Parts: sequence; structure tokens; C-alpha cells
Amino acid sequence: MQAHEIDYEIFGEEMQYVEIELDPQEIVIAEAGSFMMMDNNIQMETIFGDGSKQQSGIFDKLLSAGKRVLTGESMFMTAFINQHHSKGKVSFASPYPGKILPIDLTQFQGKFICQKSSFLCAAKGVAVGIEFSKKLGRGLFGGEGFIMQKIEGDGMAFVHSGGTMAKKELKAGEILKVDTGCIIGFTKDVDYDIEFIGGIKNSIFGGEGLFYATLRGPGTVYVQSLPFSRLADRIIASAPKAGGESRGEGSILGGLGNLLDGDNRF
Repeated sequence: MQAHEIDYEIFGEEMQYVEIELDPQEIVIAEAGSFMMMDNNIQMETIFGDGSKQQSGIFDKLLSAGKRVLTGESMFMTAFINQHHSKGKVSFASPYPGKILPIDLTQFQGKFICQKSSFLCAAKGVAVGIEFSKKLGRGLFGGEGFIMQKIEGDGMAFVHSGGTMAKKELKAGEILKVDTGCIIGFTKDVDYDIEFIGGIKNSIFGGEGLFYATLRGPGTVYVQSLPFSRLADRIIASAPKAGGESRGEGSILGGLGNLLDGDNRF
């Protein structure tokens, strides 16, 4: 086994965090900003890329970091190493309400493809790279562009999702149609493409966008009920506009309605 073998436990319901238990000299890598807490014997170090090629030359390190930039992530990651002779624990939290999905890459033939920005942390030795789309429709209209994220290796990795998570096992030739933003990830044998919804009324008045994703089995697909982009759109739509008024303040009750529904701003 190339990756470090780590133990873990996931806590919480709507706002989860994962606690990683490290044996002496074991290392876990994580996205910057996902750290929550750690024991005193754990040390933190900033590294280029995912750390899977730390013994390679500077060019390989820069290439690994550059790939991460293409997926919208930072060039740097953080490595947490247990320098003590006893076990230590370090925890990482989800950035928004949802679930943390543990992925044992040995059960997924060493590769898992997921949406950008979903990676949370992984055992040292797991490679976090890019997956280019070979289909024009998927690249232009898939919501993830030509690039998705791929996680490769033989260790444990963790990705996060928004809202409630659904797992779908697709048989050979079976098709699942999903909103493009609701995909968490899928196994490498799943064929992913984009399909036009069709129909003038659906396209103009449906409110669901013009395209949805089609995923063809065999393989496993993970779907989220609340993509972060959808959550952000709702927050922006409800935020106070210029002049201090938020959406809904134009009702017949006006300011009185805000007092009645618990909004006590003056």
C-alpha cells in the first residue's frame, strides 16, 4: 500500500467534521481552510500540490500545484504529521451544511472523479489531480467546465457534499439524469455527458436550466440535494438590496410585516 493507512470517525449530522487518527509518523493532507482542531503532538506543514510526489523534482511539484490551480484550488495544501511516539488526532470540517463522504480508493479501482472544490482531506500518498472532459457538450454546458477533479491511489480520501447525499448503483447501460450541480462524484467506469432538456416551455419557463447530466452505468454515482451554488443564489436573492430593502419587503404590510414575522430591524 502506497498511501498511509489512517483511521477515522465522522461526527455530526448537518455540519459534519471528520476526525483522523494518526499513528506515529503518519500524515494526512488537507485543503487550506478545512482544519478544525488537532492534538498537541501533531505538526502542520504547508506543501506544494497534494504531496504525493514530495520526493520528486521541482518540475513535478510545480506541475502538481498547477493542476490544482486549474481545478480552482490553491497551489498549496497542508500536511499534518504525527511526530510523537503515541497516536494523535486531527479534525477537518465541512465548509457548508451537508455530508462528508469517505472514499476507500481500493474499493473504486484506485480512482474517483468528483466535482471541483469537493475534496476535503486524504491520507498521504493519495494524488489529487484533474480530469479533462473529452466531450464538447459536457465541457461547455456541464457546469464544471472541461475539468473535474480526480482522486487516485490506494488510501482513504474524504469529499464533502451539500444537503442530503444519495448513492446510486447503476447497472450496465442504466441511465440516471441529474441536475448538473447536484453531482458529487462517480466511479471511473461511469460515462458522463450533457443532454438538452428540450421543449420551448421547459427551456424558457422551467426554471431548471437548459441542460441536465446523464450518467450511464455500470458504476456508482453520488448525488447531493443542495449544491453550494444553489444555496449561494438563494442567499444573494434574499440579501438586502441598495437602499436597505431585502426581497419580500415590498408586501402590503411593508415594515409592519417585518415586525410581525420577527424581523426587528429599524
